[in-house]
Amino acid sequence: MAYEQIIYEVADNIATITLNRPEKLNAFTGIMMNEMIDAFDKADADDNVRAIIVTGAGRAFCAGADLSAGPRTFDSTREDRPDRKAAIRADGSVDWSNEAVRDGGGRLTLRIFECLKPV
Repeated sequence: MAYEQIIYEVADNIATITLNRPEKLNAFTGIMMNEMIDAFDKADADDNVRAIIVTGAGRAFCAGADLSAGPRTFDSTREDRPDRKAAIRADGSVDWSNEAVRDGGGRLTLRIFECLKPV
């Protein structure tokens, strides 16, 4: 996967994931989430990586969610979001293992929690 919003580098057995939207203070987007999850997958699969550092380019680490979509930022019915109804079982209970129940920050947080390397 080619990255647009992060930089992934490995040197001296350390993977560095750099949030790379300095003009937006590295505000978090769905693209960034997918790229970071992929980078953590890549680091876990690389036996030469012993630890992971997450940092931000420019003067900020991360300003939080990118709010440029205005009120639609957190709209769970947006076309680029998974259908949350897919997480509801026939008996009405929630399938918490289905990624549709989580927002982007939650998905990334769970991926970091599951990481095999110290972060």
